Amino acid sequence: MKPASSGAQRPNPIRAALESSDVVITVGSGGVGKTTVAAALALRAAMEGQGSLVCTIDPARRLANALGLQALGNAETEISTATFADAGLAPRAPMRAMMLDMKRTWDELIERRAPPDKREKILNNRFYQSLSSALAGSQEYVAMEKLWELRTQRDYPLIVLDTPPTAHALDFLDAPNRILDFLDNDASKWLLTPAMAAGKFGLKLFNLGGSYVAKTIARFTGTETLQQLADFMLNISGMNEGFRERAHQTRALLEAETTSFVLVTGPMPERLDEAIYFHTLLQQNKMRVAAIVVNRVHSSVADSLWEEVARLPASAQAKFDQTLKENDHLARQDARGIAKLREACGNTPLVLVPRFELDVHDLNGLYETSHWLWGDRHLDVEAPGQ
Repeated sequence: MKPASSGAQRPNPIRAALESSDVVITVGSGGVGKTTVAAALALRAAMEGQGSLVCTIDPARRLANALGLQALGNAETEISTATFADAGLAPRAPMRAMMLDMKRTWDELIERRAPPDKREKILNNRFYQSLSSALAGSQEYVAMEKLWELRTQRDYPLIVLDTPPTAHALDFLDAPNRILDFLDNDASKWLLTPAMAAGKFGLKLFNLGGSYVAKTIARFTGTETLQQLADFMLNISGMNEGFRERAHQTRALLEAETTSFVLVTGPMPERLDEAIYFHTLLQQNKMRVAAIVVNRVHSSVADSLWEEVARLPASAQAKFDQTLKENDHLARQDARGIAKLREACGNTPLVLVPRFELDVHDLNGLYETSHWLWGDRHLDVEAPGQ
C-alpha cells in the first residue's frame, strides 16, 4: 500500500448511499468496528446537513462515551451543541443516538400488540421474561422491530442501524422467520390444545424429542417450566398474524431502494472469508450493498521513514529497522487480503480505513474515521507481490 493521501476527492459509494438512503445498516461479524463505522456515518451525515439517528446494540456501551454522553437508553438522545463545540465540531443538522434495550423493546412490543386482557399475563410470564436471552434470534428480531418503528413512526432523514454482534452471517434477517417458526411449530401447536390448557399433559410430553420447543425448554429449570411455556403460548397465540405481517413488512423495508447495507470487515484472512460469505448472502437476499468497509488496514511504511531510520546510529538502527519490516509485512498481507476480497465481491466498492495509533473513543476520532469513509482521504493498495 502506498501512503495515505488526501488529494482530489474520488466518487464515493458511502457518500452516495447516505445521500440516497433513509436507512443504512452496518453488518458484519463481531469485533470489526461496526459500531464505530455506524456512529461515524451518522456524525458525518449531520455535519453535512442530513439529520441522523444512530441505533446501536453494542453491549460495551462504547458509543455513549464516544459521543460524549454518560449513557444511552431505549429513547433517542440528541447530542448537544455544547458537546459538539467542546470537540470543535459544528454539525449543520441534529444527530441523535440510542442503544437498544432488549427487555424494554420486547415489553413495548407486547404492550402495543397484545390484547388488553392478555398483556399483563404475558409480561409477568417467566418464559416471556427469559425470552430475550433464551430464544435464538430474539435480539436480532427486536432490532428489526425497533428499526421498523423508527422508520414508520419517526421522521428522521437518516437512520443508521448497528446490527448485533453475530456468529452467523444473516441472523438478523432470519430472526423474524425464526420467531414465526417457533410460534407455528407443530410441538407449539400441541401445547395449545385444550388438553394442554387443562393441564392434561399425557405421555406426549415425553415425545417432544429434539424439537425446537424441547431445546428451548432445556434452557429452563423448575417444575413449573412447562406450564409457564403453555400459558405463554396460549396468551400470545392471538398475536401470530401480527408477527407474520410485521415480518413481511420488515423484509420489504430491508429490500427497499432507500435501504443500504455497509458491510464492515477487517483485513485478516478469517474476517475476509466471513465477509465474502456475508456479501454473497446479502446479494442472494436482494439486499443493496453500498460498499464493503475494510477497517484497520495497515499502511505501508513511507520512504521518508526508511530514510530516517537509515540515518540513525548503528546501535539503534537494527531495532527500528525490524519494526518497520514487521509493519511492512502486515501491510503487504493486508493488500493480498484486500485483493482477494475485491476479486470475490465483483463490482461492490471497497472503502479502506487505516489502523489508527489510538482506538476511536470520542467525537474527534469518529470524525477522523468519517474522512476515510466519505472519501476525503484514501489508501492506495498495491497489487500483491509488489
